[in-house]
Amino acid sequence: MNPDSRSQAPALRVRDLRKTYDTGVQALKGVSLEVQEGDFFALLGPNGAGKSTLIGIVSSLVNLTEGQVEVFGTDLVRERSAAMRLIGLVPQEINFNLFEKPFDILVNYAGFYGMPREEAEALAEAELKRAHLWEKAQVMSRTLSGGMKRRLMIARAMMTRPRLLILDEPTAGVDIEIRRDMWRVLREINGAGTTIILTTHYLEEAESLCRHLAIINHGRIVEQGPMRALLAKLDVEGFLFDIDGDLPAQLPAIEGVTLVAADAHTLDLEMPRAMDLNRIFAALQAAGIRVRSMRTKSNRLEELFVRLTANLETKA
Repeated sequence: MNPDSRSQAPALRVRDLRKTYDTGVQALKGVSLEVQEGDFFALLGPNGAGKSTLIGIVSSLVNLTEGQVEVFGTDLVRERSAAMRLIGLVPQEINFNLFEKPFDILVNYAGFYGMPREEAEALAEAELKRAHLWEKAQVMSRTLSGGMKRRLMIARAMMTRPRLLILDEPTAGVDIEIRRDMWRVLREINGAGTTIILTTHYLEEAESLCRHLAIINHGRIVEQGPMRALLAKLDVEGFLFDIDGDLPAQLPAIEGVTLVAADAHTLDLEMPRAMDLNRIFAALQAAGIRVRSMRTKSNRLEELFVRLTANLETKA
């Protein structure tokens, strides 16, 4: 491939990727997708869907059975070393020496990839500062909090200046405060030009961070595209209404709307997205029900995920 075509290539191109393990399990059954340079891309799917296998192949930890993977136009099989120099990987598990200092972890990691020590030290300082860990640079890593350890893993992956950063469930098991702090770091990295692929079980995380997504189930991509376009496919919205006083025994009938009393003071409602909420409020008011406050009942991306994976299981 000539340099001009590589410069125009997507960050990741996967074509008809298949993986069959020695046990006979088909983990991937012809997966194809593209991630454009500079994107923040979510890869979603339930346990056993094929996410880990796909990430493992792209990061060269798992051998593919058939198909093609290109990273910025560089073929993963034919030019493995060159492709790997373009990728940074943050695994789910903490996998650094807890008895090393963060500064040393980053410098030694860069040295493993051939970076001169002086350059590695300067970059380690920059990455630790971006991760808000510079004040912890010289303490034992085992003393860091869970969130700090995960930010340290991201900083370490960035030491090779990867053009593509892959994060496998980076916020699994951490509380919401730590998760949102990591979101800030990832937005900064993406904003500086690094393409990011994120696998996550936290669907609100994907909706908050990512511009495009692919949903994988049973080894196949069941949907992919822009986040907003996929969310727009949902034709139903759910709300929870907090009610002043008690709900009446008989709820009003509103055509096209499902009303359920979640408890004596909360109304669970599902309605077509195109319906005017004023019509709902008018009907409730006519029935003597006064809404004090309202909130979205569920994550829209979660609804989309459940529908798509359920449809695939039905067809199977």
